[in-house]
Amino acid sequence: MDANTSYAASEKPQNGDDDDISRQDFEKLLHGCEHYRRRCKLRTPCCDKIFTCRHCHNDATNALSNPKDRHDLVRSDVKEVICAVCGTEQQACNICSNCGVKFGEYFCDICKFYDDDITKKQFHCDDCGICRVGGRENFFHCPNCGSCYSMGLRNNHRCVQDSMKSHCPICYEFLFDSTKVTFILKCGHTMHKECYEEMLSQNQYHCPICSKSVFNMSDTWEMLDQEIEATAMPEEYRYDVSVLCNDCNNSSKTIFHILGHKCSHCGSYNTHVITSGENDR
Repeated sequence: MDANTSYAASEKPQNGDDDDISRQDFEKLLHGCEHYRRRCKLRTPCCDKIFTCRHCHNDATNALSNPKDRHDLVRSDVKEVICAVCGTEQQACNICSNCGVKFGEYFCDICKFYDDDITKKQFHCDDCGICRVGGRENFFHCPNCGSCYSMGLRNNHRCVQDSMKSHCPICYEFLFDSTKVTFILKCGHTMHKECYEEMLSQNQYHCPICSKSVFNMSDTWEMLDQEIEATAMPEEYRYDVSVLCNDCNNSSKTIFHILGHKCSHCGSYNTHVITSGENDR
């Protein structure tokens, strides 16, 4: 029994409108891949092969042994799709020209993006030029950073020009069209939230890009003050060093100590030694 026969046996004609709705919803959420639920596959114009989604394509092509063969799919370039129910190949659209099923409950003709799972609250951002998830009402587009952010960050984040059009400094995945949740650091740089949490679990508390502290470290600096005061250095190690502060970008002189060097301007210990007075004595 082919797909069309299976459909005919399971969907008896009723009145016209109800029959159209039943036909469009046939086998909803039953097709797709690990990334999306959809009732069509894409013919990729870049390599003329068939994949369920761009992530499936990119995973396969970027795993090829020859680096010259590796490439990503430009989603908007897709022109043809194959119905997952009846197998009919056709121009990219959202209703199968043969069996009448809907390829995706959510469909974006610009991105050629299909998804039957609309609980993700997909929406297309004209400024980003791609579809995003989470509900249009919950996001705003920051023109300086070049991406959509949650409403809680409106007028509440430091802008870095095109910060999202870069790679995560931890896993190096391109952030702009990543499906993972992103996180904006205090300095304005961005990374995946899961990469940020992994970084903190490794006791790394500074931005991998600019080295600024990722949050208010004043309590930690006070603890270091107490430890340094309680741990006297031997006489031969009591000399001044010049340090550059990663947090305030000022240089200053401080007394050398094995536990850390405090910035004289902002009190941060997120510093590095630039000159030592040890050899000048």
